Amino acid sequence: APIDTTIAVGHVAGHDSTRVPAHAPTRVSMRRVDFYVDTAVVLRIRSLDGVMRSKQGGPIDFDDKRSFVIAIDTAEVGMTGDDLTTLLNKYVFGYKGSPLSHLHLRIEGDHIVLKGRLHKVITVSFEITATMDVTREGLIRIHPTKTKIMGLNGEKVMSFLGLSLEKLLDLKGATGATVRGNDLFLDPEKILPPPTIEGHVSGVRIDGDEVVQIFGRAEARERPHALVPPDTQAPNYMYFKGGTLRFGRLLMLDAEMQIVDLDPSDAFRFDLSRYNAQLVAGYERTLADGGLEVWMRDVDKLGDHAGAPAKPALSHR
Repeated sequence: APIDTTIAVGHVAGHDSTRVPAHAPTRVSMRRVDFYVDTAVVLRIRSLDGVMRSKQGGPIDFDDKRSFVIAIDTAEVGMTGDDLTTLLNKYVFGYKGSPLSHLHLRIEGDHIVLKGRLHKVITVSFEITATMDVTREGLIRIHPTKTKIMGLNGEKVMSFLGLSLEKLLDLKGATGATVRGNDLFLDPEKILPPPTIEGHVSGVRIDGDEVVQIFGRAEARERPHALVPPDTQAPNYMYFKGGTLRFGRLLMLDAEMQIVDLDPSDAFRFDLSRYNAQLVAGYERTLADGGLEVWMRDVDKLGDHAGAPAKPALSHR
């Protein structure tokens, strides 16, 4: 019979971890993490608190990002114009027959500028200057304040022809995008590639070169969150507590794991599809209660370190 080489770890000394149900949710807290959902789409997480759960009711499997959900209680998550450009072209409108293509989004002051091509009988170029806000349902509304079509005043052209964006755009095939009147609406829970993100967006603002989404209703944001990581001095980290985690050949029961940035001088850049290389380039230690603290290298700093572990810093021991 084949030998099961899976390692099981329980985080509480003397605790029978086998009694912890695999379907129990895992609480998660993140601070200053650039979370790659695509090689060119980054969720720039300033803060996040919530839970993770498996879609099938088993362990949360880090090797299958389609198998679990991150349900956000509260968070602030930024995306740059380049992040949003890739997201729109590749995931939201990246389907055969899409009425929009060659999109490019940039941030200017307190508004966004969206350029691209519109396909309707003929193909025309357009540029929309727009504000962004959030509906009561948690959708992000893109409201045009100035429109150009082939360099002409778009408002006058559409008014003369009796048209609106709703009449021009058939978005039945789009992922998480709808149009009403001249406003475009994006559903934050549907526009992203895996893993699935759930959460109510209650606000959006432009901060420097990022569009920042605020997750969580006002009453939830005012409630203090009790999840405190073992290493409270780490400025950039991901902390997982409870439930069952599977990563590689390791199965962690009644989980407690804090992943810390080896270089705290900037945000921790984490790519779920390359986490093993980041892990190999770092190191870990077992905590007194059986939990783990893991130091990882930023994914964009792997280079020649991808196959070699980092030298432990004495200050962390």
